[in-house]
Amino acid sequence: MSQTIQPFTGFGLGLRKEHHAEILACAQPLDFVEIISENFMACGGRPLHTLDAVRERHRVAMHGVSLSLGSAHGLDRAYLAELKALAQRIDPLWISDHLCWTGIQGFNSHDLLPLPYTEEALDICAANIARAQDVLERPLLVENPSSYLSFAGNCFSEWQFLAALTERTGCYLLLDVNNIYVSGVNHGFDPRAFIAGIPADRVRQMHLAGHSQGSDGMLIDTHDAPVCPEVWELYTCAVQRFGTCATMIERDDAIPPLGDLLTELDQARTAAAALAA
Repeated sequence: MSQTIQPFTGFGLGLRKEHHAEILACAQPLDFVEIISENFMACGGRPLHTLDAVRERHRVAMHGVSLSLGSAHGLDRAYLAELKALAQRIDPLWISDHLCWTGIQGFNSHDLLPLPYTEEALDICAANIARAQDVLERPLLVENPSSYLSFAGNCFSEWQFLAALTERTGCYLLLDVNNIYVSGVNHGFDPRAFIAGIPADRVRQMHLAGHSQGSDGMLIDTHDAPVCPEVWELYTCAVQRFGTCATMIERDDAIPPLGDLLTELDQARTAAAALAA
């Protein structure tokens, strides 16, 4: 697999059912929308009809939560086939998923479970990414998830692990700026060191989101609040290193009116434009 993903510098939102009507009713200042792939796989009727209508107005990025790139059991062939069928239907900007595993022997935990950053895990993830890219006939974007524990046997930092994956497989990266901040606070590393350690030519998209304070002192990636000032500051650092690339606001709970999210998205546009000037 030797294809490349060309840079795309638009600003977008996650496509959520609460906003379908407004997005379809009139033009919105969105360069793209991101769908949760599983919501439109192996289904027909109204979901796909809505997606087709949105696709006529906006470019679409596919973002999954079940590919399980860290699974020692390999990838689910049926899932991959459904993912490819959806991609062939909508011609997305790209397909992304998380650096994690999600289940075992057919059981899906519906959670993004953490990986040890070891040579063995690197071999497994690289093989799974290569397999997915061969089947999908396109490069993947791999996202850094938030995490709440680390493994004593780690021999890489998270950013070193991601950099090694891009070198081995030719994949690209979806950099979740909020997740970098959350994991940095939870594990005591400098988020700027994470950004500095990522290969600048492999980032094609960035996520911005809000988080919550857990009862045990950890931050939790809940996607239910506006982007906080610390994450905006880290986004500025990321744009300085990677340039302007596709950026979106993620909101999955306590979803506000569309106008509120568009206002927040304008903050990202303004920050990126100021750095580009």
